[in-house]
Parts: sequence; structure tokens; C-alpha cells
Amino acid sequence: MKRILFAAAFAALALAGPAVAQNFPTRPVTMVIPFAAGGPQDTIGRIVAQRMSELLGQPVVIENVGGAGGMTGSKRVADAKPDGYTMILGSVGTHAQNQTLYKHPLYNVETDFTPVAYLAVTPIAIIARPDLPASNFKEFIAYAKANQAKMQYGSAGAGSATHLACVVLNSAMGATITHIPYKGTGPAMQDLVGGRIDYLCDIIATAKPQIDGGKVKGIAMMTKDRSAVLPNLATTGEQGLDVQAYTWSALFLPKGAPADIVKKLNEAAVGAISTPEVQERLSKLGATVAGPNERSPQWLADFVKSEVKKWEAPIKASGVQVE
Repeated sequence: MKRILFAAAFAALALAGPAVAQNFPTRPVTMVIPFAAGGPQDTIGRIVAQRMSELLGQPVVIENVGGAGGMTGSKRVADAKPDGYTMILGSVGTHAQNQTLYKHPLYNVETDFTPVAYLAVTPIAIIARPDLPASNFKEFIAYAKANQAKMQYGSAGAGSATHLACVVLNSAMGATITHIPYKGTGPAMQDLVGGRIDYLCDIIATAKPQIDGGKVKGIAMMTKDRSAVLPNLATTGEQGLDVQAYTWSALFLPKGAPADIVKKLNEAAVGAISTPEVQERLSKLGATVAGPNERSPQWLADFVKSEVKKWEAPIKASGVQVE
């Protein structure tokens, strides 16, 4: 009799797993954004989360957890229960560059997370304080070389995409300039507008409003081609020194997340970036949504591996490493 009861209970548990995944989510899902509110990743995350909430039938709640160039929030998700209710909005900084930049990264991006969906890529622009005596990239390089001992550049935090973009830029210019890390792009931008730092390598989503408003100087786009949202800002390559940098946004769960839940969140994320209104809002930020062949969890897993490898060489060449 005990064997029969045990077998029945085991069968019931076996059937419960798929049912739980099928009914997922039954409560709000948390999207951790590992940077301060108001920054570019935060803006993109909130746009996508709003539409995902509608598609999932449950709120996708944003939680900003900054620190350590995005590693603090990412580590929190890596250590979370892999039940689908806690995910991270990762970037090139948190899920590629920091694996080389940091001497002791807090996690392994290839083994500590379950890839869910690649969302969008966003270009980076070089912007300067409004009174910096340089109006284009050539003048900026000349000024930086002549004044590097007293110049400072900001970032959203050590190891962030904004930090690494400037690391690559400074290395290409042959200038050694002091880095001032902030807890997010928002406070860094405030100090740039106020003239307390000299420049940022900022994601176009937050750079564009400040350039348009005349609060900062647009120096160059760190892209191969000009951006449709800032067509008058020439690229670094057009101005004599081709230095490229970007960031991307993608969703990850902790390692070991059930395949059915990954599939459901992937479908919601893809559905979100496929929505015309979402695409329009992201486009206005200068972001390009993932293409049809870039939307599977496996594609994201392969992409992360390639990005870690891609950024390893320029980071090592720069000689910059964070403890």
C-alpha cells in the first residue's frame, strides 16, 4: 500500500513540473537593471518590460541594483532561484567586457546564467562638457593629448560599456586620462553638464537629448556609420581615427532555469521587441532591435561567447584592469 501511495505521489510531482511552467507566471516577475534609474539601460528595460507585462499577464517590475559596473545586480540574479521570477537585463559591459577587465569577476557569464533573449544594440557617442575647447574629433584628440594630465572622463561605473568605450578610445588616442566612475549614467551626465568632468563615451539614448539641448558637445559617433537619430554627428572614422564601441541589451535568468520558462520569457521578450510601438520608441533612442535570426536563447549563448572573446584583445592591449 505504501509503495502504491509513493508511486502516486511521485507521479503527481512529475506532472506538476510542466503544469507550473505552463501556468508561469502566477505573480510579478522582477527585471533587475544593474545600473541607476534614468540611464540608457534603464530606459530600454522599462520600455520592454511594459510590453512584456501585457504579454505575460503579470507585472514585470523593474529593480535598479547598481554597483561594480553592473556586476552587483548581475551577481544577485546569478545567485537567485532559477524559477523565472528574477532576470537580469545584461549588457556588453556586464556580460562580456568585465570577464577580462576585472581581475576577479564576480561570476562567469557563460556558466552562471541561462540566456533568454537578445533585445537590441545601441551605439555609443563621445560627448564633452559644453565649454571644452574642441568642436570635432580631431580637435578633441589634440586637446586630450596636450591636457591629459588634468583631464577626467566619467562612466556609468568601472567595467560598464561606457567605461570600456573610453578605455578603447584613450588607448587609440595614446592618452592616459583619469577615470571617474559613477553609479550610473545619470549622475555622470549631471557632472558632465556641470563641467566637473571633461567627457563621456555615452550610449546614444541618453547622449542625444543632451546634445540636442546644447547641454553637451557631440564630438563623434563611435560607429561605422552615422546614426539616423544624430545624422549630423560624424563618426570617428570620418574624422581620422576609426574607434568603434557599442552596447547591447539582453535578458538572462540564473543557471538551471527550466526550458519551458525560458521559452515563455523568450516569447514575451521577442513579442515585445516585435511590437511596432516598442520598435518606434527604441528607434528614437538610437537602438536597433534584434533581427529575426538573433532572437533565440541559443543565438544569445553563442553571441555572449563571441563577445567575451572579441573584447579580450582591446582590453588587454589597453593595459587597464580592475581589482
